[in-house]
Amino acid sequence: MDLEVRGVAASPGSQAQLFSGRMKPLQQGWTSRSWAIQNPCPPIVPPLDLRSLVGSDDEEQDILPENLPAPTGKYKLKYEQYKTEMKEGHQQYSQRNAEKTKPNIAHQQSPRNKIDEQCSTQSAEASKEDLTTLDRKALLQLGYVDSPYPAQLRARKSDAEIVAAEKKKQTVAEQMMIDHLSRAVISNPEQNLNIEKQGNAHIPPDSKRPPLRLRKRTLHETKIRTHSTLTENVLSHKVQFDGRIISRNGHDACRELIGFFFTNDQSLTIYEYRQFGKKRTNVLPFIPKNIYSHQCGRRKGKRYQLGDFYIGATLTFLSSDHPSLPQSIKENTLLRLRITNIEQIPLDSVKTASMTHEEDIIIQEANDRLVFKAIQDALKEKLQKRGVRIWTGLGKYFQQLDKEGHGLLNKADFKQALKVFHLEISEKDFESSWIILNSSGGGKDKVDYGEFRRAILGEMNEYRKSFVRKAFMKLDFSKTGIVPVIDIRKCYCAKKHPQVISGHSTEEEIKSSFLETLKDACSKSDEVSYGEFEDYYEGLSLGIVNDEDFVNILRTPWGI
Repeated sequence: MDLEVRGVAASPGSQAQLFSGRMKPLQQGWTSRSWAIQNPCPPIVPPLDLRSLVGSDDEEQDILPENLPAPTGKYKLKYEQYKTEMKEGHQQYSQRNAEKTKPNIAHQQSPRNKIDEQCSTQSAEASKEDLTTLDRKALLQLGYVDSPYPAQLRARKSDAEIVAAEKKKQTVAEQMMIDHLSRAVISNPEQNLNIEKQGNAHIPPDSKRPPLRLRKRTLHETKIRTHSTLTENVLSHKVQFDGRIISRNGHDACRELIGFFFTNDQSLTIYEYRQFGKKRTNVLPFIPKNIYSHQCGRRKGKRYQLGDFYIGATLTFLSSDHPSLPQSIKENTLLRLRITNIEQIPLDSVKTASMTHEEDIIIQEANDRLVFKAIQDALKEKLQKRGVRIWTGLGKYFQQLDKEGHGLLNKADFKQALKVFHLEISEKDFESSWIILNSSGGGKDKVDYGEFRRAILGEMNEYRKSFVRKAFMKLDFSKTGIVPVIDIRKCYCAKKHPQVISGHSTEEEIKSSFLETLKDACSKSDEVSYGEFEDYYEGLSLGIVNDEDFVNILRTPWGI
């Protein structure tokens, strides 16, 4: 009797073998249904007993192949050597481990106990120095000093940043040379005079041809070289520097500016470098090439010279003289630019002995710095652990006193603010600082309170501020100058904080402490402006001496 099995592809021989057990009952006249009922488990497929699989692995390990040849003497010797080496290695490891454990138990503490001791010491100092809860939470950021950024990763990032900065400077320098070399030839008034002479020689006297000033000059009528044409050799005698705008507006403060000071005519120009995405860039003039003068300070009215360009120097321009500036900058009378970096080798090469030195002004400026330094040293101990609260609190208090919104306050307002925040300054030092700041501001019995705060309390150097701007620019991807608190919470990473690593605090606790102190410095609870972000780190910087320690506080949580 032939059977047809549907859905199974097999040869006739295999089918006969597979179903040989079933052919006999079927041949006896049983139906498949009745046979399945009477024999629920056919003998060819025994029932599965799960209990028999429990020790299957152990049984397989005990099974050894039969007729296994005995090991030779060579392999026996190797095995004995290996066994001896393993025993000796284990003994040495145990001895070293025991030696390390004894001094640790006697003289050292676990990371958890170490953190507990630090926290108890800080709390004891806080109760002794009357630190507030916000002061203690702000001091938690100092923990990142103990967990430095990996040196290899830091070096790799630093090399990439240097390459990108050099490429940016080269792009701006090339655009500046193209602009000035082409404009100097085409826009030179001498072009019109030469063409007018050539045109008059061929035109009859009675001709009614319009004058040249009413006609457009074509390109073939332009001379290649004129008497006053700038050349590449003349423009190469320059000093290139990086700058930033001193502003609380985040969009303006984060502009990338690159300037050039030309020694041949004491002129300067400033360009803005813009980047859109990863590849698209744009370079546009920000301050056109011209000869400019100081607009405030001891050197007011004097032209800029080579000695005025150094890291930390402030360049001032009248906003009204530059109608192409953004509206946010033209709202202020003065445009203040701070030099953040300068090419030292070209600067040394263009310095000459003929450069004029104004000894009187230099001595006066040195004395002014000494006055401010003495005040800052007197307040240093007071600001050591209260820097964030005092710096940000002074800014908010000044804004409340400034009813007109011009950023200027009188002497009585500043005295009142110092008294409210318990900043004790002698009357002599206060009067000296007031005279210096008032003369720099124009002598109108009012001083910019931002300048006053920086002069009395001090400020970060440009190296530290560059990392503050990097952190904010990473948060402000839309370049509006304002970052929502939600984005800050997402980007802030506290995993590498020592208290998180030791288990003393959770990541959420460190993050909440940071956000609480940052919100206290803000006027709105749901967003942070660049000025408020910078104020927070300005106050934190007052208690940190080493620059690299401060940079670690920014690099580790923000990943810059």
